[in-house]
Amino acid sequence: MKVYIACPYTIGDVTMNVRSSILAQDYLESNGFMVYNPLLSHFQHLVLPHRDVNHWYEKDLKWLLECDCVLRLEGESVGADREVKIARERGMPIFYSVFDIPEERG
Repeated sequence: MKVYIACPYTIGDVTMNVRSSILAQDYLESNGFMVYNPLLSHFQHLVLPHRDVNHWYEKDLKWLLECDCVLRLEGESVGADREVKIARERGMPIFYSVFDIPEERG
């Protein structure tokens, strides 16, 4: 199952937001999930800044549409709320804890 992580970035402590997303990503990947973590682009942005935030939004939306579900981490975020809205409109499940995402059975 491919999981998209939707979470805060610029509201609150950016470093802690990135850390939280990486911890969730690591847990999920350790349990067999494929994960897209948009906050990893934080590091790409440090090396090659893109002034137009739409560069990141467009990239993330393409990945969101390739995923099977969304993990919405807690915290205020206009962007993450928008991603959840798009996912809901497409009938994708939304989870609010890594522990709520069902394991795939083969």
